Amino acid sequence: MPIETRTATPPARHPVSAACTALVRWFDADYGCEDVARLREKPDRIEWLRCLPFVILHLGCLGVLVYGWSWTAVSLAVAFYFVRMFAITGFYHRYFSHRTFQTSRPVQFLFGLIGAAAVQRGPLWWAAHHRHHHQHSDEEPDAHSPRQHGFWWSHIGWITSARNFPTDYHRVKDLAKYPELVFLNRFDALVPLLIGVVFYGVGAWLGHAHPGLGTSGGQLVVWGFISTVVLFHCTCSINSLAHVFGRQRFPTGDDSRNSLLLALLTLGEGWHNNHHHYMHSTRQGFYWWEIDLTYYGLKALSWTGLIWNLRPVPVEVLAEGKSK
Repeated sequence: MPIETRTATPPARHPVSAACTALVRWFDADYGCEDVARLREKPDRIEWLRCLPFVILHLGCLGVLVYGWSWTAVSLAVAFYFVRMFAITGFYHRYFSHRTFQTSRPVQFLFGLIGAAAVQRGPLWWAAHHRHHHQHSDEEPDAHSPRQHGFWWSHIGWITSARNFPTDYHRVKDLAKYPELVFLNRFDALVPLLIGVVFYGVGAWLGHAHPGLGTSGGQLVVWGFISTVVLFHCTCSINSLAHVFGRQRFPTGDDSRNSLLLALLTLGEGWHNNHHHYMHSTRQGFYWWEIDLTYYGLKALSWTGLIWNLRPVPVEVLAEGKSK
């Protein structure tokens, strides 16, 4: 008679130990994440203590009721949005995740730094999760599929679960060989904290030296929060809304869709069905009428020699799309 074998369940951690681990992970994202397989077996639930800085970021936007607004603060917030969105879409996504073009080691680190300022974790974590998403798009293992987990979990809930905290370095071996990227990925909170200090210092100086601008240190920090929160939700709309609303040109087997509105908000990422059909192209707006601002920016960078070998959309893919 066969003997039934069972996998031993690891003992529950003491609440104080778990809380200390969560606090340390605010600053060291890899702390306690050595056993990725064990963390992936945990049930999906919100880890409130680990996600407290994210909650504070959202609540910080209410500071506008105290500090108000100025054209200086709003202009900085808008510029900060577009610069970081370009770093996320052009480099976190099209470069780190898909390697759709080539660049030098200093330039990849520079845009990794700018992307880290978006408070969307480090470039290796981002790329590892995105590669996993393409492998299992809208299937049960997909961490942010509206089909599998519902709209709100796909939009924001999934990042609050301990299952999705660790970086699967095995999926990004091509990137993990760069120690500066691993450092940036591990201590991903460092860049946003430093930028917050800079914003406060610049705002305080402007308030003293140019009082006519009507700004202050607190005001610039608050509008930095607002810019970051808007950037986050627009980025996450590709995980959620772009799998619910829009048009499917290509039969990709998942729910990915194309949306002009999302493309405008995310500098071209809204052509999501195009991207899921052929992810290896630098351009996601496959045709001239599909506005893809990230691609235009990358094309301009290629003229400077900072990046090169931008991968085109194959002729047969373009022909297939026109026949739909």
